[in-house]
Amino acid sequence: MLIAAALLGVAGCSKMDASLGQQWVDVTFKSSTSLQTIKHIRAACSHIPNVTADALPKQHTVINLMAGVRYDTTQASVANIAQLQECLQKFGAVQGFTPEDASDSGG
Repeated sequence: MLIAAALLGVAGCSKMDASLGQQWVDVTFKSSTSLQTIKHIRAACSHIPNVTADALPKQHTVINLMAGVRYDTTQASVANIAQLQECLQKFGAVQGFTPEDASDSGG
């Protein structure tokens, strides 16, 4: 029983450590941005190493589309993130670029 509890504790700690190491960039768009434009921007910036766009929300409401795209940058270097920012800046529909990590989320 004690061994099982210890194993669960270790497993829980490793999951917490993994989530604490996560980094991402939230990209927001202007309210008039269409789903087609967002998909085009995601595709245009998909070549950057160690940066992966999360799936778009299933519901394509104006609010969900404005909230934008989250890019997983956990494995990205500072140079990779700069490349992403440079790519996204080419598009007038992009409104915000916010790098974050698990320590920013308050969770």
